[in-house]
Amino acid sequence: MPSAPPDSAVHEASDVVVVGGGHNALVCAAYLAEAGLSVTVLEGRDVIGGNTVTEELTLPGWQHDSCSTAHVVLQSNPLIRDDELGLAARYGLEYIVTDPAVVFPLADGDLLTVHPDLAETAAEFARYSAADADALVSMIDTWNAGQRIAHAHMSAGLPLPDQPWSHSYEALRRRSAWEVIASTFGHPVTRQVMAWMAFATIQPPERPGTGALPAAIMAGRLAYGWATPVGGSGALPNALAAHITDHGGTVETSAWVQSFTVEHGRCVGVRTDDGREFRAARAVVAGSHLRELSEMLEGKSTAADAAARCWRPGIPLFAVHFALRADASYRGTRGPVTSAAGGLGSPKGLLRQVAGVAAGHLETEDPWLLMMSSTAVDPGRAPGGTFKFLTTAPMLRDGRPWSQDDASAYAQVLLDIARRHVDGLDDADILAIRPESPTSLAAHNRANIGGSCHGGEFVLDDGTVIPGWLDYRTDVPGLYLTGSTSHPGGSVSGRPGRNTARTVLADLGVTPTMSVP
Repeated sequence: MPSAPPDSAVHEASDVVVVGGGHNALVCAAYLAEAGLSVTVLEGRDVIGGNTVTEELTLPGWQHDSCSTAHVVLQSNPLIRDDELGLAARYGLEYIVTDPAVVFPLADGDLLTVHPDLAETAAEFARYSAADADALVSMIDTWNAGQRIAHAHMSAGLPLPDQPWSHSYEALRRRSAWEVIASTFGHPVTRQVMAWMAFATIQPPERPGTGALPAAIMAGRLAYGWATPVGGSGALPNALAAHITDHGGTVETSAWVQSFTVEHGRCVGVRTDDGREFRAARAVVAGSHLRELSEMLEGKSTAADAAARCWRPGIPLFAVHFALRADASYRGTRGPVTSAAGGLGSPKGLLRQVAGVAAGHLETEDPWLLMMSSTAVDPGRAPGGTFKFLTTAPMLRDGRPWSQDDASAYAQVLLDIARRHVDGLDDADILAIRPESPTSLAAHNRANIGGSCHGGEFVLDDGTVIPGWLDYRTDVPGLYLTGSTSHPGGSVSGRPGRNTARTVLADLGVTPTMSVP
């Protein structure tokens, strides 16, 4: 076992050391602090939040969400739903339920609008197909009647109750998202909307195991719109850090953990790359990337080795951030519409684009494209407008990492596609533009390995693909896992953090201050 450098500083032990300052690590730390444990959080970057960060990416005064923008999935987590930690009541966290939730520009110049209301959205579907409107109502009613409870248990890492709706949920989940959509909806427009929705967590729509996504994601938009945090995505980690420090904990930035200290077979602390040592009296929680953990451990871990071996980057992302003179708007036959979110791309284009990622093919004709305008609902973020594209792209461009010229060229392709439907994106309207390729996303945040901002995925030995490692415990006593590489995977759900906190508290014999699930 390596010894600490002679000039290293050994810090007084906390009950728990949490490695990483992403939102899940902070959620975990906040629940542990709420339960009365002393907690130290160590974040390697100079800003907390991981991929839940708001930064000046283009011009001074323009606050952009680097990766995550909407926190829709988080709204059903009891952390937010029941305000379990008082983030809203005591620490000022506030969300906007937007209407529209999402607008979909169509080829004929019309717009289909998803509202945070089932009846209004069904009426939009009915303009194209009465049968598909009925199918949407039936899907959401079935979801709300019990499948959502089963989904909450699954997301919480808990066994599903032996109830008919659990069996219905499991049958649905085992299918692929595209199979569910194609067998439920008949009109090309409604299929387009549902396929676009189902891809929001960046999982291949033809993969078995994604069948619950169309209902789950649409139900979230119908309940919460494009749930937008006031002040930016970074408002969530900032509220969590305020809670932790208010409960006696410490949140340190610029503290990159280099190794996990194992003594007599137990994880007892960590060392940072500047020689400091942080001891943990009761537990260490690793929010660091599971592909890297095995190499950081002082000792062997079969679990960490298996996770590193099974991990894959999944689908890389490509983003473009714009500083605009004013908010953009969507053209429609019923007049212009401003919206926090808009979507483009047909199912055919999406399936081709996903298949092309592995083959190194870049979709330039009909890409899945998410367009976001946070200032449309939260104008205090910038003196003008912010706008963002998000799509997918291969990690390599012509067999090599993306150059800035490559990224700028593809950003122009996406801009040309968006301009067919969006006003306010002419050259004179754009004050600054910042493309982010898979290469630059990985450079911007070391956790974005392979250009993946969603934590990637794991391919198990039997070929099963899961978005997050299933066990929060490891075979190293005292060491626990959390973060986007833990179940249920990426997106701003807070579930890995809450689930790990529940596991740690149970093992320590401390009664959790949280509901189930």
